[in-house]
Amino acid sequence: MDYEEIANMLGGTGLPFAYHHFAEGESPQPPFICYLTPGSNNFAADGKVYFKAKQLDVELYTDEKAPELEERLEAAFDAYGLFYEKSETYIESEKLYEVIYEMEV
Repeated sequence: MDYEEIANMLGGTGLPFAYHHFAEGESPQPPFICYLTPGSNNFAADGKVYFKAKQLDVELYTDEKAPELEERLEAAFDAYGLFYEKSETYIESEKLYEVIYEMEV
């Protein structure tokens, strides 16, 4: 999955999104999504990269717990056939819930 496909998938949710972060002063009001590809888990054969796999982290930020938005995002992942792991935290300093989805694409 390339960056254009990732953008198309996230754009289908109807939520604003940005790679890694929004520029200072341009962050929308929650809910919004940030995504990044912090690493890879490539498969090697004969000393070369045989199959490339990017790690994709998608972070959903909300003012309050929003199961319907999580389901919308998960439906987008399901439509693209992606397996994901999910975790959640509350960022006290920002007063935001953060739901993190980790997957390989």
